[in-house]
Amino acid sequence: MSKIVLQRRPKDCNFVEYQGSKIVYRNLYFIASVSQDENELLMLEVIHRYVEILDKYFGNVCELDLIFNFQKAYFILNELVMSGELQESSKKAILRVTMQQDEIEQFENSERGWGELNLDGVAKSAILSVKEFKQSFTR
Repeated sequence: MSKIVLQRRPKDCNFVEYQGSKIVYRNLYFIASVSQDENELLMLEVIHRYVEILDKYFGNVCELDLIFNFQKAYFILNELVMSGELQESSKKAILRVTMQQDEIEQFENSERGWGELNLDGVAKSAILSVKEFKQSFTR
């Protein structure tokens, strides 16, 4: 399905018929499949709402935000859509619940003694370890 979407030109419409259903996509990152009798414009609006909420949460969302924080992206999606139905349309309500979840997570991490996890530091130290490992073979 993603192969079909990736082959489309930017000027093409955001709907494709595929194996008895319609594919609705936005920005080549968000793809949804709906049945033939469902409204594809409504699904496009749901995708747009999701992107708006992600943009508010991450502050100008980009692909890397989604890669490194996929659990937050899924959490927000679950607040917006559940069992294929729009659950909550209010951006403020979804962001409020997400922020509350962040506070709970921070509290639980501090109780466990984990503090603030710095994934950037972990990634940098992993890169340095790989560089040191490579240098040990070149000596």
